[in-house]
Amino acid sequence: MIDHKICPVCESPLKGRSDKKFCSTKCKSINQYETRQEKEAFYLEVDRRLKTNRKVLKTYNFRGFTTVRKELLINDGFDPNFFTHYWKNSKGNIYLFVYDYGFLDLKKSGKDKYLIVQWQEYMRK
Repeated sequence: MIDHKICPVCESPLKGRSDKKFCSTKCKSINQYETRQEKEAFYLEVDRRLKTNRKVLKTYNFRGFTTVRKELLINDGFDPNFFTHYWKNSKGNIYLFVYDYGFLDLKKSGKDKYLIVQWQEYMRK
């Protein structure tokens, strides 16, 4: 029994070498373009979320050191799962940063809050 392979792009039968994956260079090019678009869409979505997070943190942090209720930030589009790096202070608290603005998860007066800070030179160490 002969196993007939088909092109994943146009679904036409493949002829030629046994390891052939596409029926033509056009189909191969289409496949590479679609694959690249899917990968770029992921990076564009991550970049969009990081920019939104930074914008929200910057909006609420007008003094350089602010405590804000979580629900306010989240209602403005903030997503705490997207950050660029972290910093751990001497007390062991871990601040998550979105570029130059950071946030620390707090529970004050029984309410969920974020402490928002701006990156400082001493945090490099």
